[in-house]
Amino acid sequence: MNEPSQGSVDCKVSEGVAWIGFNRPESRNAMTWSMYDSLERICKEVDADTGVNAVVFHGCGGEAFIAGTDIKQFADFEHGDQGVAYERRIDTVLKSLETMKTPTIAMLEGFCVGGGAAIALACDFRYCTPSLKFGVPIAKTLGNCLSVTNVSRLMDLVGIPRTKEILMAAKLIEAPEAASFGLVSEVFEADNIAQEVTKKAQAFKQRAPLTVQAAKETINRVLEHRRTAADVSDDWVRTCYSSADFKAAVNKFVNKAPFEWTGK
Repeated sequence: MNEPSQGSVDCKVSEGVAWIGFNRPESRNAMTWSMYDSLERICKEVDADTGVNAVVFHGCGGEAFIAGTDIKQFADFEHGDQGVAYERRIDTVLKSLETMKTPTIAMLEGFCVGGGAAIALACDFRYCTPSLKFGVPIAKTLGNCLSVTNVSRLMDLVGIPRTKEILMAAKLIEAPEAASFGLVSEVFEADNIAQEVTKKAQAFKQRAPLTVQAAKETINRVLEHRRTAADVSDDWVRTCYSSADFKAAVNKFVNKAPFEWTGK
């Protein structure tokens, strides 16, 4: 059992639907290392359960899906290779989610940023409430950068111009815009999104399992073929995670210390 401060990733199965919840509402479900480990393990366990027809990922508390990775965990990063190792670790966890044979749905309420956005992008479908705030605002917050695999997922779903807005301008996408270009399939009010998503998930029980799996796997093979090697962005990951700016940004979050970007 995780300590309360470390949060947890919980799973329950009901009527053929696995509900995987990110449970750390006091921190807007910001992910800890142990939560990432649990997520990878649970994805594998659920995907091996033949009684599960669909998987729904959701945040606990109603305020956020996931508000990124807990920044306090970066306080002991001293060199760029730690950043590379972190991004590789996240790539591995997200691949376990993206390659699940079972259809996956992200139910998005409130903040879905940073690592939360990456998790949502790895799902097959996304539904949200009007409170959605989706983005990767690291150009304003941490001064680090994403792995090329996560950048590729973002580009695949929103296109190059919006990827630049999200990553370079640190724009947060709200529900109406997200629906207008297909980042989310539908927007539901907060008081009935769980019911509506349940319907979407349970509908897969009436779909041909092999056809659904074949479609998902074929699409994933095409995406894998398009994506570049994982190490292509390692130089920039090292540069950003070893920078004085990154260290100062983490220190600001942890110790409330003021700083200004220096580009070093």
